[in-house]
Amino acid sequence: MGSTKMAEFSGIVVYRKDYRERDMLVKILTDHFGFKMFFIRGARKKGCKLAAAILPFTSATFIGTINDNGLSFISAAKEVSQFQMICNDIELNAYSSYILGLAEAAFGDTSSLGIWYERLLHILQVINKGIDAGILTNIVELQLLSYFGVKPNLIGCVVCENQTSQFDFSQSFGGLLCQNHWHLDPNRMHLDKRTIFFLRRLSTIDILKVRSINVKDETKKNLRMTLDQIYNNEVGVNIKAKHFIDNMVNWPTEILIDRENEQTKD
Repeated sequence: MGSTKMAEFSGIVVYRKDYRERDMLVKILTDHFGFKMFFIRGARKKGCKLAAAILPFTSATFIGTINDNGLSFISAAKEVSQFQMICNDIELNAYSSYILGLAEAAFGDTSSLGIWYERLLHILQVINKGIDAGILTNIVELQLLSYFGVKPNLIGCVVCENQTSQFDFSQSFGGLLCQNHWHLDPNRMHLDKRTIFFLRRLSTIDILKVRSINVKDETKKNLRMTLDQIYNNEVGVNIKAKHFIDNMVNWPTEILIDRENEQTKD
């Protein structure tokens, strides 16, 4: 049998869904217990005292009962703060949902994330400040790969360990190939120097120190293509928000212009 304990903990609301006629199930990323599903009785009733604290992309300090198995419960919340820009921007919302969904897939629901709680909190904070959500997503994707059992060698050539040559990425060899060994994989990705630089840099950057990022659009496209291939071929997770992000390129021009105008007003 699992244990039950009262606790005060920090958390980020990931999502919620209606349950029965008056209640809700709320998934929260917590600082000490990882991803937990909470049953909130009466959450759909007018005047629920926890209404503001259980909105998606809200951070708060919660007091409640944590169960190792099954649903947990919340009795009170304080220091409630919402990531307002993420909530109001459909694109930032999608990237943030994908990041949290990816972390949930990587860590599951049963364990503390350790330093990754602070990293994910920081990522949401800088997305909420307008830092490039796509590149921040790439950072998380790269640094979570090992939790899915995928560890591409981005340090040097997988054949000769050269760390200073011109490189390309090879899925077949599981990492970088230096120019002297490109002939070994005719299906290598043929990435340019700048994309390789950012793959290596973003895979090791200290997430908690990220304050600003400036990456050219062409490099962003190449990073997205590379990580999509790695995740599709070697990880295989299926996260709804990622499909939404992929479909954003097909949005009508009018929607994109309206969104840019709204951001300018802000």
